[in-house]
Amino acid sequence: MEEESATPLLSTREDEDDPLVNEVGENSPIEQVALTVSTTDDPSLPVLTFRMWVLGTLSCLLLSFLNQFFWYRTEPLSITAISAQIAVVPLGQLMAAKITDRVFFRGTRWEFTLNPGPFNVKEHVLITIFANSGAGTVYAIHVVTAVKVFYGQHISFFVSLIVVITTQVLGFGWAGIYRRYLVEPAAMWWPANLVQVSLFRALHEKDERSKGGVTRTQFFVIAFICSFAYYIFPGYLFQMLTSLSWICWIFPKSVVAQQVGSGLKGLGIGAIGLDWSSISSYLGSPLASPWFATANVAVGFFFVMYVVTPVCYWFNIYEAKTFPIFSDDLFTSSGQIYNISSIIDNNFHLDSAAYERQGPLHLSTFFAMTYGVGFAALSATVMHVLLFHGREIWEQSKSSFNEKEMDIHTKLMSKYKQVPEWWFWCILVANIILTIYACEYYKDQLQLPWWGVILACVIAIFFTLPIGIITAITNQSPGLNIITEYIIGYIYPGYPVANMCFKVYGYISMTQAITFLQDFKLGHYMKIPPRTMFMAQVVGTVIAALVYLGTAWWLMETIPGMCDTSSDSLWTCPGDHVFYDASVIWGLIGPRKIFGDQGTYGMVNWFFLGGAVAPVLVWSATKVFPNQAWIRMINMPVLIGACGMMPPATAVNYTSWIILGFLSGFVAYRYMPDLWQRYNYVLSGALDAGLAFMGVVLYMCLGLQNINIDWWGNDLDGCPYASCPTAKGIAFQGCPVAS
Repeated sequence: MEEESATPLLSTREDEDDPLVNEVGENSPIEQVALTVSTTDDPSLPVLTFRMWVLGTLSCLLLSFLNQFFWYRTEPLSITAISAQIAVVPLGQLMAAKITDRVFFRGTRWEFTLNPGPFNVKEHVLITIFANSGAGTVYAIHVVTAVKVFYGQHISFFVSLIVVITTQVLGFGWAGIYRRYLVEPAAMWWPANLVQVSLFRALHEKDERSKGGVTRTQFFVIAFICSFAYYIFPGYLFQMLTSLSWICWIFPKSVVAQQVGSGLKGLGIGAIGLDWSSISSYLGSPLASPWFATANVAVGFFFVMYVVTPVCYWFNIYEAKTFPIFSDDLFTSSGQIYNISSIIDNNFHLDSAAYERQGPLHLSTFFAMTYGVGFAALSATVMHVLLFHGREIWEQSKSSFNEKEMDIHTKLMSKYKQVPEWWFWCILVANIILTIYACEYYKDQLQLPWWGVILACVIAIFFTLPIGIITAITNQSPGLNIITEYIIGYIYPGYPVANMCFKVYGYISMTQAITFLQDFKLGHYMKIPPRTMFMAQVVGTVIAALVYLGTAWWLMETIPGMCDTSSDSLWTCPGDHVFYDASVIWGLIGPRKIFGDQGTYGMVNWFFLGGAVAPVLVWSATKVFPNQAWIRMINMPVLIGACGMMPPATAVNYTSWIILGFLSGFVAYRYMPDLWQRYNYVLSGALDAGLAFMGVVLYMCLGLQNINIDWWGNDLDGCPYASCPTAKGIAFQGCPVAS
């Protein structure tokens, strides 16, 4: 069918069939997909429009800036793409209503219009893909922060840019190689995408206002204004709302009471945060978490935080009382902060003689336990997937490789031009060459030899397919960070930057590949032309990388005392502290001297075995008690890994998140399902957006001028003794000495 209107800006038609395609009676073999995803397509809808470019680029820029801006704060906020997904709807509709529909260069091959018609769902999907690029942390920024701020060493902006760009884009190569197995087959259904598909359909269906009610757009505006106005209290006027640790108020001189009650530096019993950034900082929005997942996280958190940690601490395991009960700092055997700079030589690697003089490095017991929990979660994930999904993965992966008959969505997508595989190979080869060049030419800054790049790529390409299959079927994605740190730590100890670079190239390139594949599947469900999708991902990724690095560099250069936890500054960089600590443990000193035969914490390796056994117990219970459905709801990887974000996450982040997750995922979902379905995700996006904009306003208007209010309500936790040791005779700055 011929189009009568002009083509949109930079858009080309990729299909000339009937505008509405519908295979009657045919649907996806996956029930959840069949109930959620439409089986129709309108190839005539304009995609690469002026609106898409403006709103997509703006969404990517804003989310990239805001996420990096908030990342260094004590309570970092992760603003998801859902915020942009909801916010751009009224903007797109406004642009469709107000921008001229004049056709430029009519009758020529360059004919285009700025306004091809109503704002449509395909434009919206591409804008969200741009937003997705800016919605997550650029992991390589940790490397730059660790070198510049924590180690105080030199790394140039150009070298930083190479590392950031290559780690972000390298995943395209793995995604391109495996997309035929992980995107096209119906068996690879990517459950997480169904949430966004549902939201797209809800936002583009006709939204009638009920009598006495409000539309989704009106509700978003109201909630956004309330969130924006409220954040001036926890963000500036009354910062104690971040963590109301009332037990500390009752016992202002008791070390033990403050260890128990502090929401930021202790166990957080009774602590509550009335600050959306405190609630959603590390675990994401509790409004988007199903109750099943929230319950597993709650059980895991309570077990680790209120059973394992107190038992280990008060039984003085690993001399626990010599150190704080909850800390991500590194200590000497006498409980003092370890002087890392004293064990680094002039070539920026470990000075073994100095390390022997200073003595072995010690961790707080909770920090050591979190590494153990990480070991257990990794092995638990493998065993859980094998036991509960092994046959399913095997059958569905075989069908993926052998599938000849296409499902309805693949049939509809076959009408569009596909992305040639050589595009991905070009990106892959160019990135590997550039990475090897950077590591060899700037070896004094990056430390990683060329063979380290190759080994990291081998690990990434080996794990991308199996982890991609697991994620596409079960929505569980095992992490490789511990494995990559372990491998390079044993092979190449004493070089912290090399360890960090190996981790980002071996782990993050695979994670990026999974992200790209998930976005490809979202485009597959929403019938976005593949080449257009590819373009949006590449452009969005490059823009996000540039903005993330530029924002981080600006903050590191302009904020005095950046990442200093000894002050009351809001810029304590909790995530980067943990990354830095990991580089010391795994890279500078090496795992053999910490968790190996020469280390203090060798017993922690038994967590690998414990994590492998735990799913076997649950699986056995399901066989012995097949009628007890609740047993199958126990997900050991989620339960064991619940505290995987701690540190830098703190107890109040979890307690507040669990409470709100219960109210949303259980109470509202069960007893007010209509309201939950209509407003739940809209409220989550509005809270994110209002907080983000007020946070930037406060920083620009007051933070840059260093205008603060000094009163007791701005004492973040009110628990000054929560980080004190309780062992007899141990002196620590600002703490009473136990006798």
